Amino acid sequence: MMLSRAKPAVGGDLPQADKRKKKGRKIPKLEELLSQRDFTGAITLLEFKRHVGEQEEDTNLWIGYCAFHLGDYKRALEEYENATKEENCNPEVWVNLACTYFFLGMYKQAEAAGFKAPKSRLQNRLLFHLAHKFNDEKKLMNFHQNLQDITEDQLSLASIHYMRSHYQEAIDIYKRILLDNREYLALNVYVALCYYKLDYYDVSQEVLAVYLQQIPDSTIALNLKACNHFRLYNGKAAEAELKSLMDNASSSFEFAKELIKHNLV
Repeated sequence: MMLSRAKPAVGGDLPQADKRKKKGRKIPKLEELLSQRDFTGAITLLEFKRHVGEQEEDTNLWIGYCAFHLGDYKRALEEYENATKEENCNPEVWVNLACTYFFLGMYKQAEAAGFKAPKSRLQNRLLFHLAHKFNDEKKLMNFHQNLQDITEDQLSLASIHYMRSHYQEAIDIYKRILLDNREYLALNVYVALCYYKLDYYDVSQEVLAVYLQQIPDSTIALNLKACNHFRLYNGKAAEAELKSLMDNASSSFEFAKELIKHNLV
């Protein structure tokens, strides 16, 4: 007895609708994923291409870059360290490696890698922050003098002012940047935090409200709002804010849950 199939078990032509559907799909390009800040998608694409032998140029650097922006600093470190061992290593890897060491709290290694990098604005900002970490005033002033009137350098300077308790100086920089860049909404949180540190809790609330109107579920902003409530009103008002935040927080905000639990004690 012979059996026959209406359709072949393997291979054969796809139905026309499936052909059109498959034809309509396309693998996104790395540049598209990076422009959309889809770092998880970018890593997936890069790993796939690496697996099938179609590597992009500087694959290690790009995977490290994406892992860094996802907060996976250990993965970024692994990729960057591997890149430094390659023949004809891209010199840009050293400043990226240095930044990764910095975020891992490995400041001596960050400085060593930073000095191996070509001179750049990013290298100067990194070494500026390292000088602050090492309490080296002479180096701090040297790198300070190299800062320019560009947004990244000024934000770096503002953060150093904040860490040195120069809150008004930090506010002045943030406000100046905001005048020309209203879309930099997160700077309102930085300004609000500075006002909080200066004990201007009502002003902090007003500035924070600008950000929360656009990003109402921001964990950091809502936590600061609760801290302001504690100072302006009482512990119960602050606790109500934090408990609401805890109830709505997703599993991806474990770091924030620890912060909130600490503030509830």
